[in-house]
Amino acid sequence: MAHPAPPATVIPFMMPPVTHDRRGRWRTVGIEIEFTGPTAAETARALRAAFGGAVRENDPHAFRLMGSSIGDMSVELDSRMVHPAKTGKGGAILPRIAAWFGSAARVLIPCEIVTAPLPLNRLHEAERVLDVLRGLGAKGTQDGALYAFGLHFNPQVPAEDAATVVAHLKSFVLLNAWLRRQVAPDATRSVLGFADPFPAAYTRHLVAPDYWPDLTTFIDDYLAANPTRNRDLDLLPLLLHLDPDRVRRALPNEKINARPTFHYRLPDARVSDPGWSLAPDWNRWVSVERLACDRDRLMAAGQAYLGFAGEEKSWADVADGIVHS
Repeated sequence: MAHPAPPATVIPFMMPPVTHDRRGRWRTVGIEIEFTGPTAAETARALRAAFGGAVRENDPHAFRLMGSSIGDMSVELDSRMVHPAKTGKGGAILPRIAAWFGSAARVLIPCEIVTAPLPLNRLHEAERVLDVLRGLGAKGTQDGALYAFGLHFNPQVPAEDAATVVAHLKSFVLLNAWLRRQVAPDATRSVLGFADPFPAAYTRHLVAPDYWPDLTTFIDDYLAANPTRNRDLDLLPLLLHLDPDRVRRALPNEKINARPTFHYRLPDARVSDPGWSLAPDWNRWVSVERLACDRDRLMAAGQAYLGFAGEEKSWADVADGIVHS
């Protein structure tokens, strides 16, 4: 007789140094989870059963759960090709073709759940989304050789000034070798070219202890070195929010939605694993925020990086020491 899987160990969600925005409200974080198996319609109905609210169909492969206990959520196949309304192309036949293509391509195209921004003190409630997916038999990265599914966090920035943004990006690139080792990304992600690290020359320029530019200079430097969404920490949505004209002059055709958040892209969503939790990945992000908020440690880490002559794996050991110092 089969026995039910043991419950996952409860891992607490750590809090960053800055928990509230400048108006005194809890900072928020949105979450994106990719998976395959159940359809978008099945997933939306199961989420409604778990969290309440009302389901609205946008097209046969895109649904929105409105008014749930943890806010609105969208569930859809992660491809604009199967969503005619997003392409701006109408016509009587295209929606039917898109619906058919989406049904045929579901084996290869992941489904994606995107939550509304959750206050940090309610972030743990998003763990129940994983319970819903497991109940539906959803598959994650580890369940197939071609399953390269991601988990993304979109934490609201603590403040929108240049010093805050620069400090967090400095901290991220300094800890990125450690972050990557901790996450242990699936080899499929490397084959697919997912989330390239920041260029070495830009990283060295960024982490210099005397590099504290104004916002205009920082955005110009960032766009010159990173005219792409393909970064572990994608700042383009934030920069578009902060200076839309400057970003659009540099990237007029890039698909970007402006929002006051970092976009932290993780390469592994193991939704079928009963022991997998959102908490460890979130807690590693908190390590980034902690270093960013400690100017002395951040400056010392940048100086150490510039003087380091070893390989990335060896720097990951140094970064581990920085995190736990």
